[in-house]
Amino acid sequence: MLIKRSTPHHPTERDVTPEAVYQDRRLILKGLGLGTASLAFPAQASLLDLFSTEEPAPAPATKALHYKAAARPEGVTLTPLEKATTHNNFYELGTDKGDPARNAHYLKPEPWTLKVEGEVTKPFTLDVWDLINKTELEERIYRLRCVEAWSMVLPWSGIALADLIRRAEPTSRAKFVAFETLYDPEQLPGQASSNLGGGIDYPYVEGLRMDEAMHPLSFLAMGLYGKTLPAQNGAPIRLVVPWKYGFKSIKSIVSIRLVEEMPSTTWNLLAPNEYGFYANVNPQVDHPRWSQASERFIGEGGIFGAKRQPTLLFNGYGDEVASLYQGMDLRKWY
Repeated sequence: MLIKRSTPHHPTERDVTPEAVYQDRRLILKGLGLGTASLAFPAQASLLDLFSTEEPAPAPATKALHYKAAARPEGVTLTPLEKATTHNNFYELGTDKGDPARNAHYLKPEPWTLKVEGEVTKPFTLDVWDLINKTELEERIYRLRCVEAWSMVLPWSGIALADLIRRAEPTSRAKFVAFETLYDPEQLPGQASSNLGGGIDYPYVEGLRMDEAMHPLSFLAMGLYGKTLPAQNGAPIRLVVPWKYGFKSIKSIVSIRLVEEMPSTTWNLLAPNEYGFYANVNPQVDHPRWSQASERFIGEGGIFGAKRQPTLLFNGYGDEVASLYQGMDLRKWY
């Protein structure tokens, strides 16, 4: 989507909603949301029923995590939790930005298992909630840059992707890592119809080159703002690759497979001239339908009142990741 431009501005720390307000709001949502996860998706529901213009419905209740909090860098403006959970791209729950929050109650994130397999010597199936409950997760404050030219700054909780991959002991044939989202049209109504889910051939699939997956910044998130992930943000486990456009950070993962050949990826299959395999944030490579030179940061205030700021190469993580692409033509390998 092409977002209307405004005058340049860098948000300040005073734009952030205080943590006490977040906590109060989450308690309210928890109280209202009990029992909604058991609702069945109506097979003959209309577009108006599914994607109304009403306020987002409460998400399934989240719970506090055992995690090591990151120090808040001075001058960094975090996106308010309210915005982070109501302005989402998760087409499995609808294509409008508010649809994932409205339809989040269909997704049942517990229990949840994750398979790690392929070109490995020790494939395994992981109980994600066992991992969440028994691991001290690490908090990472990352910039998130959407291909649609809007951005957020969010505090995720989780583990390094490399830690999980190493546990499976990759073989020398493992050159890429393929990811797959849950496929269940009853839980993810956008999968029930190509019209409702944006014309995507589900399940959603993504991939990284092996060195990208093993990079210390690549992260499996199971929490947001110190609590378990809300469904609309990819509960219970999602990928976060902060130097790439957000569509690479696949949500609600059920499979991680190490493979020898470059895997298919959903948006590259749907529109290969617009969405490349690498999808590195690059202000010098425009989307065919809009500029990527600047972005609209979503902080406090209205979405369309958000202020525009310059887009950073590799989303500002160039010092850490530029060496991964040394000698590559970033216009060709977009």
